[in-house]
Amino acid sequence: MAHKVLRKVTHCIFDMDGLLLDTERIYEEVTRQIAASFGRPYPEAVRFRVMGTTEQRSAEIAITECQLPISRTDFLKRYTQLCHERLHNVPLLEGAERLLRHLHASKVPFCLATSSGADMVELKTNQHRELFGLFDHKVCGSTDKEVANGKPAPDIFLVAASRFGVSPAAADCLVFEDSPNGVTAANSAGMQVVMVPDPRLSEEKTSHATQVLGSLADFKPEQFGLPPFRE
Repeated sequence: MAHKVLRKVTHCIFDMDGLLLDTERIYEEVTRQIAASFGRPYPEAVRFRVMGTTEQRSAEIAITECQLPISRTDFLKRYTQLCHERLHNVPLLEGAERLLRHLHASKVPFCLATSSGADMVELKTNQHRELFGLFDHKVCGSTDKEVANGKPAPDIFLVAASRFGVSPAAADCLVFEDSPNGVTAANSAGMQVVMVPDPRLSEEKTSHATQVLGSLADFKPEQFGLPPFRE
């Protein structure tokens, strides 16, 4: 991937699933289980199309692509039930806690912008309440009335930026994402984006990110004009 110029930022916006919390594998297992109950496969390519979208849009894609004889309402009912059984104690991903605590200690404003609904966010963060309490605010795309369109549309990131105490310019925001849909959304919002992709994604699917990392542990804040880690 060609080297990209990294601009100084003042605010950070984080996706959650597959970036801060190790939830994407659970979503994949749950959807595969639903598809298998109808004798259908859940191809990897469909999984990557679903990543980063709202719960409603994810259901529509899965139903259409896997040819499931089920309504969106019924799919989401099954999906939510299975998720509730598995998402009570989701571990943090590498580098997540260190970075969030560093930004908080350095007084860098940061917020959450997840496509999940508020109830699912509550469930997934239950074991990490103190850490997720450090965020300035949270935007839950599947249930937030101001988020008209889900990723890959830019709406969620523009709404997230507008809710900081003093709204930053889009160019002053750095988004952290794991999905191609999320990176597209951040780009459309006029923001830089650090991507920590699923290792199965092709380089082509990650080439539109400002920076691609193996994990958040590899992030160097000073490259974007943020305070460096104090080792």
